[in-house]
Amino acid sequence: MRNLIDELLQEQATLQTPVARFSDKHDRDPAFASHYRQLIPLGKPGPGEQYAFEVDLDRCTGCKACVAACHSMNGLEEEETWRDVGLLHGGSPQSPYLQTVTTACHHCADPACLDGCPVDAYEKDAHTGIVHHLDDQCIGCQYCVLKCPYDVPKYSKKLGIVRKCDMCHSRLAVGEAPACVDACPTEAIRIVKVTTEKSHPESLLPGTVSSDYTRPTTTYIGTRKIPENTVPADQNHHEPEHAHWPLVGMLTLTQGSVGLAAAALFFTNPFPVLLLSAAFCLLGLNVSILHLGKPLKAWRVFVGLRHSWLSREIIVFGGYFPLLITSVLLGMPYVRENLFSLPQVPFRITIAAAFFTGILGVFCSAMLYHDTRRPFWKMPRTAFQFTSAAAILAAAGSLLVSPHPTSTTALIILSLIKLTVAANCIRHAKSSPIAASHKLILGPLRHVFITRLALGFLGGIALPLLYLASPAFPLAAAAFLAILAAETLERLLYFRAVVRHKMPGNIPSI
Repeated sequence: MRNLIDELLQEQATLQTPVARFSDKHDRDPAFASHYRQLIPLGKPGPGEQYAFEVDLDRCTGCKACVAACHSMNGLEEEETWRDVGLLHGGSPQSPYLQTVTTACHHCADPACLDGCPVDAYEKDAHTGIVHHLDDQCIGCQYCVLKCPYDVPKYSKKLGIVRKCDMCHSRLAVGEAPACVDACPTEAIRIVKVTTEKSHPESLLPGTVSSDYTRPTTTYIGTRKIPENTVPADQNHHEPEHAHWPLVGMLTLTQGSVGLAAAALFFTNPFPVLLLSAAFCLLGLNVSILHLGKPLKAWRVFVGLRHSWLSREIIVFGGYFPLLITSVLLGMPYVRENLFSLPQVPFRITIAAAFFTGILGVFCSAMLYHDTRRPFWKMPRTAFQFTSAAAILAAAGSLLVSPHPTSTTALIILSLIKLTVAANCIRHAKSSPIAASHKLILGPLRHVFITRLALGFLGGIALPLLYLASPAFPLAAAAFLAILAAETLERLLYFRAVVRHKMPGNIPSI
């Protein structure tokens, strides 16, 4: 006869743990297994392949578990994020479309960050295709931030360097999924192997730049068709960008220096103009150092000469300054009159060599920003702003140190041209390809814009007309300072009114 103890022992022999019951159900129902998928490749990338993110838009819910996991795994600062979640919307009232999008570094086949870095602080792994940032090489110039069309590199003020997603390569190397992949509750993110030479003629998603720029490797899949009228949720949300004051000062002063070097060629006694030009250049180059997070490493900029416009700009201006100083020394009255008698032709050739080197530097500056492919920084507009700044500062500086009616007339004419072009954005604020930038200029930046116009009129037209009627040094000095302030504000607008490229729907913190 069986007692209660026997029955309990028999029942215990048939009991299963939750894991065992789950395993039995998984084995009995093949359809149950289809809910799971491989989140990382089982093998390493082969020749012509690399690792890449794949995002299933049908699975993404916008929960930001991936953002939190990435932040925790990499020990990021409070406001620092290497993965973001944006939003797309479109469709019609009858069939609306709303889609959350998780994004991180796309580990591009032709990375713009790597291409633009002046110190080669980026490298693309030959075996995995992962784009690594070398923190110990970074000088904190932030040019990669301007170059990347997806807003991937993030600058850390605390560390003075840029950092970015590395696909948790140390986890992948030992067969573990990256933090974002591991944390996603719906398995919307996974790592796949893709062909590196794959063509990307279209943009990744609505609102992103053409993929032929950097050839990103991330793929977005889904069963729902994205409507043609789909746009980022933040399409009309634009805020002024960083001021970059050291770059504002550097560009204004170096362009003024080059313009003054050109003006020196036309003066009988070019020494005063050359001296002002050298002062501008010296101050501008020193101010630019303040932009770097790691200025003591700036000596390494020559390593990026073959591919980085920033390296070229720094090296060219580094050669321009010694030539300019040589011209100043040769032009000193004491040197020319007491040490040796220098013929005019070689002396002028020295000045001309400095000027043409400076012009090359200004061209490198323009290419540096044009190469970011931001519409507001396209070459025609940038070239006009930079060269006109050099010309008008040269006229104002010449009026200050070597007064001549020609300088006054040139200043008035150049100011009329610049003010006309600057004010023209008011007329085309809605129809221009850079309408978003114009809205910033006429919106949150309007006080800067109005002040810039007022100072330009005061220093370029009003005071020079008074100077023509009654020449006086205070009038010339006031005109020069007003023009210098106006050009500085114009360069400030150049940086603050630009609209950055980024992934759709994500509103970045400034």
